[in-house]
Amino acid sequence: QVQLVESGGGLVQPGGSLRLSCAASGTVFSANVMGWYRQAPGKERELVATITSLGRTNYGDSVKGRFVISRDNAKKTVYLQMDSLEPEDTAVYYCNAETPTAMVYWGRGTQVTVSS
Repeated sequence: QVQLVESGGGLVQPGGSLRLSCAASGTVFSANVMGWYRQAPGKERELVATITSLGRTNYGDSVKGRFVISRDNAKKTVYLQMDSLEPEDTAVYYCNAETPTAMVYWGRGTQVTVSS
């Protein structure tokens, strides 16, 4: 059974930084495309960033230049470094895994609130 557990969310002031982590179990982590998505109240879930097994990254337009996704295959963990946070970044952030057989898994999410 695949499990994804996010951590690192919280309350931060505008301009601040947070680092999210997602620990995976029950999967061949290194083969998966890993990603972060977010959902703000009243809005649809949107792409934040993805990273392939070879380390190729893709970012949503609203976070380019501010967020960085990375992965540690030995630790089965994917990270999201978020800098220059804005109130518009407030959302629940979800970890996502897509296997080579196109199975998709989601974590339960971690709340990020950007407010002064």
